[in-house]
Amino acid sequence: MPSPRIGAALALAASVWLGASPALAASVKIGVLADMSGIFSDIGGKGSLEATLMAVEDFRKLPEAKGLDIEVVSADALNKPDISSGIARKWFDSEGVDVLVDLPTSAISLALAPLVKEKNKVALFTASGTSDLTGKSCTPNSVHWTYDTWALAHGTADAITKAGGKSWFFLTVDFALGHSLERDAAAVITANGGKVVGNVRHPTDTKDFSSYLLQAQASGAQVVALANAGGDTITAIKQAAEFGIVAGGQKLAGMLLFLSDIHSLGLKTAQGLQLTTGFYWDQNEQTRAFGKRFADRSAGRYPSMNQAGAYSAVLAYLKAVAKTGSAKDGAAVVKAMREAGTFEDPLFGKTHLREDGRVVHHMMLVEVKKPAESKGPFDYYKILATIPPEEAFRPLSGSDCPLVRK
Repeated sequence: MPSPRIGAALALAASVWLGASPALAASVKIGVLADMSGIFSDIGGKGSLEATLMAVEDFRKLPEAKGLDIEVVSADALNKPDISSGIARKWFDSEGVDVLVDLPTSAISLALAPLVKEKNKVALFTASGTSDLTGKSCTPNSVHWTYDTWALAHGTADAITKAGGKSWFFLTVDFALGHSLERDAAAVITANGGKVVGNVRHPTDTKDFSSYLLQAQASGAQVVALANAGGDTITAIKQAAEFGIVAGGQKLAGMLLFLSDIHSLGLKTAQGLQLTTGFYWDQNEQTRAFGKRFADRSAGRYPSMNQAGAYSAVLAYLKAVAKTGSAKDGAAVVKAMREAGTFEDPLFGKTHLREDGRVVHHMMLVEVKKPAESKGPFDYYKILATIPPEEAFRPLSGSDCPLVRK
């Protein structure tokens, strides 16, 4: 019997049947477990569900989709590992779910990775960041798709430190993602001759950052790094403007920022911010076509990199299920994804899955446009540099994943 809180989350679940066939060769059930109502809902949430549905629709146009019955269900993770674990266990044990998509926080992902391995299912981590998912916590059933804290640190912190930002103060959310962001960025800063002069940690969904921002000002650091995400990052940047952080000569560095965050902040507040992303809708013709199609289905909102990650990960997963002929052996499906080798993903370009579960693709260093530079809603980024796949993510030689052959 689920607890009332788990029951409430399950009551939010939605079920969608797509393309049922009277004579089925195989079936697959996809569970989108995302933040549908909290501070990360704009970067994943219902948009990740929509992207998953788009991937299923596109897969069904392929010859290999014939005879494969696909069902998509969804639920609100409520950003709580215990509730998410309860939902996932119920899905696996009594509802036949084969794969989880999104997983909105690193804490949730780290809690679910061993459960997914135990049940021999698949986890497509498209919305969580800790690099530990492809390090000490890797499993043969896990696929980490969109970004990780190592990639973000080596994009943003590397660029800012080399440009002269040598002293840093970290304002860090006190859970797995924030800890990983600060750890990985601090290593880059030190390697580039910089130093971390201080840090402070805050709880998730903080409404008042004043005491933390005062500490950042008092530190005298050239760079105030925001090692948080979603609503916390938005609130911190807005309040930093009120405190005159940037006007006083310090630079803000958003270690994990999304297109939806910039939309919420507005270009007047966000202009000049540099960040690292794995996807931008206005990068090329394919991404623009996807972005417009997504926006037409999402009240005009263009996709975040997490939502793009959900689309690409689900499409690659379904192709692997078709190749293996079944979704019931999760480790075998992940192996088939890896054996696909390097392929041209429609949204992320040249892409491949490594033995540690890390999906490798290019990343981009971008800068937020000034209001006068933007041609319209969601036209927010200038691409400063494209980081090639072999440089964008931690090399296998530096991984402590037990699956990696040394």
